[in-house]
Amino acid sequence: MDSQATSSRQGVPAIGPDEDVPSGGGLGPTGRPMPDFPEPPPLSSHGPARVIAMCNQKGGVGKTTTTINLGAALAEYGRRVLLVDFDPQGALSVGLGLPTHEFDVTIYNLLLERGHDVRQVIQQTKVAGLDVLPANIDLSAAEVQLVGEVAREQALSRVLRPVLDDYDVVLIDCQPSLGLLTVNALTAAHGVLIPLECEFFAMRGVALLVETIEKITDRLNPRLQVDGILATMYDGRTLHSREVVASVVDHFGDQVFHTVISRSVKFPDATLAAEPITSYDSSHKGADAYRQLARELIARGEAA
Repeated sequence: MDSQATSSRQGVPAIGPDEDVPSGGGLGPTGRPMPDFPEPPPLSSHGPARVIAMCNQKGGVGKTTTTINLGAALAEYGRRVLLVDFDPQGALSVGLGLPTHEFDVTIYNLLLERGHDVRQVIQQTKVAGLDVLPANIDLSAAEVQLVGEVAREQALSRVLRPVLDDYDVVLIDCQPSLGLLTVNALTAAHGVLIPLECEFFAMRGVALLVETIEKITDRLNPRLQVDGILATMYDGRTLHSREVVASVVDHFGDQVFHTVISRSVKFPDATLAAEPITSYDSSHKGADAYRQLARELIARGEAA
């Protein structure tokens, strides 16, 4: 069957990984009219930050890539952004060129030890306005050690509290699990952004994640809300990608971002270069997509 004809019948345009994503009036890859997200005005002051957890218990869906590139795009628009590496693999820190093995104090020490100043642990990046709270493999021990702590679910909230007024947005890159570290991230957050790979099996875990978010909202953090579901690794040339996006929109409606992130080799290339795609290849469609996501997040009122 001709994929273009199938796409037309479904009302979703077939968009390849290196083609422009429609913006402002045309039909977007989610099958809905694509709004025009204007460039946000500069801020006259900074803080307090809105905290967003990048969360999905499935690995390899684009959490770290989205945290880095969305953060860099928000920084381009004049926002002060703190990225929190909350995955023991430390991929976010490494992906921004930080020598994590050389750090004596990381997010792990801040969670479990007193006497550290979080501002001394935060690292600047090459991107103006974009800072990182780094992690390394030490963080893998925190889950066990936090079990015996009083108010163990609030440990990250306590760490971040002193610097919230310094930033406009805090993005937490969660590990691929629903364990105690992720519960800490959700307890500290105002909102959750769920990257979802455009693949059938990736959809199956979203219901469990939403159930976990509802439990956190009910028991620990009443302000927590789902900011949106972001389709990643999208390839509009395949029927499978289009069907997954259509199904997610059917289930979650307006919670699905209009912006989608297409699959591209430029993302791993940028990671190897230890910089966001917005600076590695500023004119690439992937960079434009993350800038559009930043504008959409701001237009929704989910970022300053």
